Amino acid sequence: MDALLELITQQVGSEVYARYIVIGLVTAAALAFGLSLTVLVNGLAAPFRHRVRVLTGHPEAKATSSDQRSKVLSSMDPVTRHLLPGKDWDKSKLQAQLVHAGFRNPGAINSLYALKVLLALGLLLCVWLGTTFNPTLSFDKVLMICVGAAYLGFILPNMVLDHLAKRRMRAIRNGFPDALDLLVVCVESGLGLTAALQRVGQELEVSHPELSEELHLVNVEIRAGVNRIEALRGMAQRTGVEDIRSLVALLDQSVRFGSSIADTLRVYSEEFRDKRMQAAEEQAAKIGTKMIFPLTFCIWPGFFVVAVGPAILKVLEVFGR
Repeated sequence: MDALLELITQQVGSEVYARYIVIGLVTAAALAFGLSLTVLVNGLAAPFRHRVRVLTGHPEAKATSSDQRSKVLSSMDPVTRHLLPGKDWDKSKLQAQLVHAGFRNPGAINSLYALKVLLALGLLLCVWLGTTFNPTLSFDKVLMICVGAAYLGFILPNMVLDHLAKRRMRAIRNGFPDALDLLVVCVESGLGLTAALQRVGQELEVSHPELSEELHLVNVEIRAGVNRIEALRGMAQRTGVEDIRSLVALLDQSVRFGSSIADTLRVYSEEFRDKRMQAAEEQAAKIGTKMIFPLTFCIWPGFFVVAVGPAILKVLEVFGR
């Protein structure tokens, strides 16, 4: 231990910082030992637990291999359990964001925090190893860079998750007008709402796979005995698209009051088409204001140099004489 402390002191140049580094290394080693022991115990007890879940009919035992998390992320559960949000509304908000991104596994939130921990430690280690070979950096700068790298690794999964959720919601929103038009055609041709949803889901498998997957899931829930409106309301919650939520509310009112579903879909399709046209006109009206900044900072300086530059040079030449 003394030799290690002396070696670190020679590299750092301060005995106090060297002691802090040794304490950090000992803590990391103890954490790694505890984590390895937890993984070993869980691995030995996994067959017994799986057999008990199968015999008791636990739903996790019936999950497919595609829905199961990796063993590396699952082994981090004892650590990530202490990092999960303490408030229920924070946890539900993060769970909703995971569902909007397409991750419906109940253990997805634990996997997310396990990935955050692994990425933070990995970036911290990589940056620390990279900065040790640069003798020009002081220990304070190295410490700040390492802390910044760990923080970046901790928040990077949230940024990626937010990007995935927005991209999936945008894809579903872009495919919703086509699905609505096909749904109107199918219902007006004589199909029921359930059969029309199944048909539209089949037609959109290639062009809009995200929306097709949601429609297939709605059909599966209806076949399992879930109420049709409740299944559609679940799709609206999973996608997070406001247009789908409005359609579900309109269909719910139509079913309650006994009006025609075909007429309801036709009216909503016309209103939605007008809404899209108004949104396009709004975006077009904003172009004039948005073009002020590129015109002012990019195009106008170049035009000023080309048009007024020669005259200014002539004036300077005359005054120079």
